[in-house]
Amino acid sequence: MHTFLVLGAVFAGVAVALGAFGAHALRDKVTADKLAVYQTGVQYQMYHGFALIAVGLLAAIKGVTPPLTYAGWLFTVGIVLFSGSLYILTGSRSKAIGIVTPFGGLAFMVGWVLFIVAALHA
Repeated sequence: MHTFLVLGAVFAGVAVALGAFGAHALRDKVTADKLAVYQTGVQYQMYHGFALIAVGLLAAIKGVTPPLTYAGWLFTVGIVLFSGSLYILTGSRSKAIGIVTPFGGLAFMVGWVLFIVAALHA
């Protein structure tokens, strides 16, 4: 599915830019703890950008299946919720957005289960 190839490349490219931003612009502006939270968001965004590319490649090789499609959308939702909430936590005094982070993590986990199902049954 071209959609997931493109989304994966966009998310991975943005992760590179956000990583550079964190290393250069945020280093002296936030605490080390907040910078570590931000970096976790960048890392998981990059990992799941690659996961989206894998979804697109597997779909091209073995065909599109519902588990694979759901995996791709769950990886996308996971990036937005997990990484997005960590970025907001880095720049905010409020910790309320942190309630969203575990839902992003859950989306990642379910996405990986569905990716395995798709890989085994495609």
